[in-house]
Amino acid sequence: MLVSAEVVRMHLDYSMWASSRLLNAAAQLTLEELPRDFGTADKSVHGTLVHIFGADRVWLARVEGRQLDALVKPADYDLAKLTREWTSLGDRWKEWAASLTDDSLNEWRDYRDMKGNPHRTPLWQIGLHVVNHATHHRGQVSGFLRSLGKTPPPLDLIYYYRTKSAA
Repeated sequence: MLVSAEVVRMHLDYSMWASSRLLNAAAQLTLEELPRDFGTADKSVHGTLVHIFGADRVWLARVEGRQLDALVKPADYDLAKLTREWTSLGDRWKEWAASLTDDSLNEWRDYRDMKGNPHRTPLWQIGLHVVNHATHHRGQVSGFLRSLGKTPPPLDLIYYYRTKSAA
């Protein structure tokens, strides 16, 4: 194993913390700014946030041994609902991660991707992937915010560490 259960828990917490900060920033945008198309796969601040949420939800289902049939649902595009659901999803990730041990991180999960292709991945890799995937897309959203003339909140991992150690 390359990482400990505590490291995975901390980084999942970081990911939910950072996503929450970005959701708060998105809530300050106008109805014209939120869906503005920046020419990326998920197009906008809103679309990219929905994509991150959908992926977080799909991966939680996978580590729990469930399969979801869609990454995104139409209801996910309601920003207020998305914020509530993401908070709840973050709590579910924390519950799942609380049961992790260094040994259990080496367990493998069998699942199918959204195209139906079978995969088998150890839990520690899934945990780190969830964090990395969200970080990538949060970076895109931060860039979109800057293009809109806004200042995104600090999301760097070191900022999270400093915030947590100050608390």
